[in-house]
Amino acid sequence: MATVLVVEDDDFVRAAIIQELTRQGHAVRSAGRALDALRDIAQHPPDAVVLDLGLPDLDGSEALKMIRGVSEVPVIVATARDEEAEIVRLLRAGADDYLVKPFSGDHLAARLDAVLRRARAAAPPEVLRVGGLAVNVNRREATLGGAPLALTRREFDLLAYLAARAGRVVSRRELRTEVWRQAYGEDQTIDVHLSWLRRKLGESAAAPRYLHTVRGVGVMLSAPAE
Repeated sequence: MATVLVVEDDDFVRAAIIQELTRQGHAVRSAGRALDALRDIAQHPPDAVVLDLGLPDLDGSEALKMIRGVSEVPVIVATARDEEAEIVRLLRAGADDYLVKPFSGDHLAARLDAVLRRARAAAPPEVLRVGGLAVNVNRREATLGGAPLALTRREFDLLAYLAARAGRVVSRRELRTEVWRQAYGEDQTIDVHLSWLRRKLGESAAAPRYLHTVRGVGVMLSAPAE
């Protein structure tokens, strides 16, 4: 069973989707507006989202970008737009799958099961450990030597992304794309957040312990040498 958030402003369609997913054994929450859905995702992360594009307060494609700014939750876009270019754009913007309206309940359930399987197979361990650093992905908590770290949302996202790739150099372009969800931007923003994160890890760029800059390539998180 999974917890699914259905974001759909049409009462009839929303009720039909909820009924079908409930019949399939899922726990279903719903929202009729994009901003309500974003608050729900931030406060009570679901296992998957079914997102309609024709929302009254915000275009669904913009809502998708905002969801990707706060969560990696699998998103199935439900759309009446069947043009190939539009579908490609949505997938590149962060959708995991799409369904063109109208669709059957069985079709939706099958697509949902598929994205949930992929998400579970790709999910990192709940707690990522690198030396004395522990990052609890689900609870969004991090400790160093057992002491809690006071991190902002973006600092935690950055630390968790690097911890999941410990020992590998990650480029600033990858961080900008995967953590900031921006195709273009200033590397200075990333450098500032790395500086703040270093300070909270008790180190500096001149004397790194966990965060190591590889000039011209990127940054790597690794356990301190004994």
